[in-house]
Amino acid sequence: MEQLKPSDANSVALTPVRFLDRAATVYPDSTSIVYNRTRFTWSQTLDRCTRLASSLSALGISKGHVVSVMVPNIPAMYELHFAVPMSGAVLNTINIRLDARTVSVLFRHSEAKLVFVDCSLLPLVREAISQLSSPPRIVVIEDEYDDAGTGVEVEGSALTYEGLVQQGDPAFKWVEPQSDWDPMVLNYTSGTTSAPKGVVHCHRGLFTMTIASLIDWCVPGQPVYLWTLPMFHANGWSFPWGIAAMGGTNVCLRRFDPASVYNAITEHRVTHMCGAPVVLNMLSNAPAKLQHTVNILTAGAPPPAAVLARTEALGFTVSHGYGLTETAGLATSCVWRGEWDKLPGMERARLKARQGVRTVAMTEADVLDRQTMTSVPRDGAHLGEIALRGSCVMLGYLKDPEATAKCLVNGWFLTGDVGVMHPDGYIEIKDRSKDVIITGGENVSSVQVESVLYEHPSVEEAAVVARPDEFWGETPCAFVKARTQTQEVGEKEVVAFCRGRMPHYMVPKTVVFVPELPKTSTGKIQKFLLREKAKAMGSASYSSSTLSRM
Repeated sequence: MEQLKPSDANSVALTPVRFLDRAATVYPDSTSIVYNRTRFTWSQTLDRCTRLASSLSALGISKGHVVSVMVPNIPAMYELHFAVPMSGAVLNTINIRLDARTVSVLFRHSEAKLVFVDCSLLPLVREAISQLSSPPRIVVIEDEYDDAGTGVEVEGSALTYEGLVQQGDPAFKWVEPQSDWDPMVLNYTSGTTSAPKGVVHCHRGLFTMTIASLIDWCVPGQPVYLWTLPMFHANGWSFPWGIAAMGGTNVCLRRFDPASVYNAITEHRVTHMCGAPVVLNMLSNAPAKLQHTVNILTAGAPPPAAVLARTEALGFTVSHGYGLTETAGLATSCVWRGEWDKLPGMERARLKARQGVRTVAMTEADVLDRQTMTSVPRDGAHLGEIALRGSCVMLGYLKDPEATAKCLVNGWFLTGDVGVMHPDGYIEIKDRSKDVIITGGENVSSVQVESVLYEHPSVEEAAVVARPDEFWGETPCAFVKARTQTQEVGEKEVVAFCRGRMPHYMVPKTVVFVPELPKTSTGKIQKFLLREKAKAMGSASYSSSTLSRM
């Protein structure tokens, strides 16, 4: 057959930005954003984003420039996901919980030209840019829609968000990408064990990730989506663009707490929301009766089966996926099979806790032997590294070819997560490669031990790391936060509970009770800090007490 070349009609670059003008055409008067007493429609949101993109262009922002954003989940944060790429610039959403020194490092590394900052974060950003020889210009977002107010003074001459919106040209022709592969966003990894790396994603990757996420989660037209997942975290797993594609309603929450979440669900008839397992844990520990079913998608860390079971018992329908900053969202999901509905509750939860199969956007997802780069047996036992390939994988790490080459190998993105492939083709994470505990020659999955600990009715949170052991090499050490509303739980009780549910070599030899587990600003437990504590405790075999309390 004759090989035909693309025409001008079909060679237009793919980009999720176009979902906005479609939403404004199909759903012009439907509510796009809800925030306290404020409502916007999709036609208003398109107008505001177009005006803002126009003002950015007038400020000299152009193709390839990086525009940073430090804003919580308020309407401005949502609008910037469209307005910045509409100006041709690269969107860089920064974790609002970082310290000034780290923020300064990110500004310097990204060479940001402009930073949008929420008024409450202005002192932090000012401190961050004071350390730079070429600081970005600041645009202040005075949250006039926030009932509480911020109380932070802003200079009269400062660039303001609403000022740029009002000054902008509503007829501005937005800057389209010339290629699918043009960079669209720059996201920094959480940097829990090393310096943050700048992950670059292109328009094509974000377009396909957005479509795949909607298909995989079976999102219907005009959903009501509650923003409990920070939009700064991997661009809210691409759902800012996804909700526009479906003409849905974005319910914004400036601050997260379980009471606000439950109130918003009831008031706005929320249908969908996302969150890391820590969010599920918080909601299940502060239960309220749901008046209707809410779909919640969780990812970010392997969720304990007990937490999934408790959350679903409240009336949530939980879906589980797996992805990384480097994949722009969920690369795999635990697609549910109808026959599993007949299984007992905890067995269903254990199946749902698996990371599952590739989404439609991913070309392949496998578990590979890192040495041979071949697939491990599909027996649910042989460990390997989870590997992915597809257009949703990042272009690479900004200014870091060595780190890029280390994880992009032979056409695969190597995630650093250790897992198994089950006979049914579903992947399950067993650990991060650095978190596997080797005791007496046996590999112990900290995730597996943590899942058992979460089944204990008195355990609210748990994390397991390796503790040095002169006899075994290292042994499992459990850091536990107990529930305050239950009777005090003892160390021996926890050990006995584990002994009845796992091989003895996997049972924690040390149990340390803590008031809180250290977490990153995105809610991930900082195991490297716990490993340092466990190391400082000395050998478990030769310590005076193998059960301790902190």
